[in-house]
Amino acid sequence: MLRIAMVLGATGLVGKAVTEELLNRDSWEEVRVLVRTPLAIEHPKLKQIVVDWENLRNYTESFEGVHSIFCCLGTTIKKAGSQEKFERVDLHYPLDAAAIAREQGVKQFLVVSSIGAQAKSRNFYSRTKGRAEEGLTAIGFQGMHIFRPSLLLGQREEFRLGERVGASLMKALDFVMVGKAAKYRAIPGTTVARAMVNIASADTRGLHIYTNEVIHVIGKR
Repeated sequence: MLRIAMVLGATGLVGKAVTEELLNRDSWEEVRVLVRTPLAIEHPKLKQIVVDWENLRNYTESFEGVHSIFCCLGTTIKKAGSQEKFERVDLHYPLDAAAIAREQGVKQFLVVSSIGAQAKSRNFYSRTKGRAEEGLTAIGFQGMHIFRPSLLLGQREEFRLGERVGASLMKALDFVMVGKAAKYRAIPGTTVARAMVNIASADTRGLHIYTNEVIHVIGKR
């Protein structure tokens, strides 16, 4: 059965990879992306919708007929400018989109969270991701899929020095990341994207949380 997918955060590392993965799969007839500025790609199945995230309710009709939403929204405090603005992107935008999606009958919601996500964490980043997970789960999708990757590997449009340094270190230590340490292995954004699309294609019901080591396996299929 052909389905319509929607990608939130299609300009980011994972979001871009998810979009490309969906476009290359015959089982998805249309891929809608909500963006601030259009992507520099064209494809017969791609439908780009330029939105104002602060007024997402104005684009409710864009969610009609969508089967699965892939939420890859994410930023950094440095890029956002403040913790409050960071929360807008990583917490409020996903929840706003999910609420509209549920009203429009979207069946599945798949979201990129983070290793260590916990609503009561003392760490602001982990706490924000945890709050997002709790809020999204409470909305009640037929299928709710949460992906908790470790450090993401891949070429981003913006330069992140700390992430580059961390990625180089994690690559060098990858061969010793076994056993309990496996959950901390750095993971390519393309692997996360492939895992998300594989799971969405299976159309599994219920709440599912995928840890980093599980994503490594699912993303290789």
